[in-house]
Amino acid sequence: MSAVFERIAIIGAGLIGGSIARGAMEKGAAGAVSIFDMDAASLKRAGEIGLGDVRATIADAVRDADAVFLCVPVGAMGQTGRDSAAAMKAGAILTDVGSVKGSVAKELHAAAKPGVHIIPGHPIAGTEKSGPDAGFGALFEGRWCIITPDGGGDAEYRAATDRLAAFWEKLGSKVERMDAQRHDLVLAVTSHLPHLIAYNIVATAYDMESVTEGEVVKFSAAGFRDFTRIAASDPTMWRDVFLNNKEAVLEVLGRFDDDLTALRKAIRNSDGKTLFDVFTHARGIRRSIIDAGQDTAAPNFGRDIDEKK
Repeated sequence: MSAVFERIAIIGAGLIGGSIARGAMEKGAAGAVSIFDMDAASLKRAGEIGLGDVRATIADAVRDADAVFLCVPVGAMGQTGRDSAAAMKAGAILTDVGSVKGSVAKELHAAAKPGVHIIPGHPIAGTEKSGPDAGFGALFEGRWCIITPDGGGDAEYRAATDRLAAFWEKLGSKVERMDAQRHDLVLAVTSHLPHLIAYNIVATAYDMESVTEGEVVKFSAAGFRDFTRIAASDPTMWRDVFLNNKEAVLEVLGRFDDDLTALRKAIRNSDGKTLFDVFTHARGIRRSIIDAGQDTAAPNFGRDIDEKK
């Protein structure tokens, strides 16, 4: 089967960029990959491990590409988009992988020249690891990828959107098309707020004067370990996410504050029924996530961990 794109360009040789490169070549979604990273060491390493044809500048990387994937922190999307769009050929697709879509769409549309198709995207996949060596071709298999094309667009734009969707499907993703603002609200609930909570819980645990840091580390139960895994994510990326999706995050955070206040009141008043009802409802949601194939019901969440170690 022929490749979806003859050549793609990846700007940012980290976990997601590296995984796109590997997946595209392993699954035949692209005939060739050009890659660029602002960090010289990362770019050098990308070439050493064969992520693609290393290019010295963004312009060199994108010039002949049919699709350009911006795999950089959300805060860098504007400048990177401007540098990319200026050298792209007519008919090419400019997309991204950021966790915020509304602000990114505005930045990319402002940067684009006529004939370049702006189709923001967000593969909902990843690990806490980063850097060129973190990427692997199977990262997107069975995972959702949301793309947020313009509501209208001419026939050429719609064809480009279909082509980008086909690319992600070839990498194993399930593709959903969504309005950018809707995406940002949904992700504020499912991703952004959980990361904010994780960062805060880990920081609180280490800052408590009545419990030593050594005790926090030594006696960490599975729940706290899960929070530390989430909190190990790239701080630059998450700083930019919260700064660029502040309205949706603050909306969801307000609802979370209300619900947390209700739980605090239930604990203070020894209201066991309220606590039981909330916990039962949450447990049912966990069951729904497993039934939807978004996680496993295996013991210890499928981790291969010897708890005795």
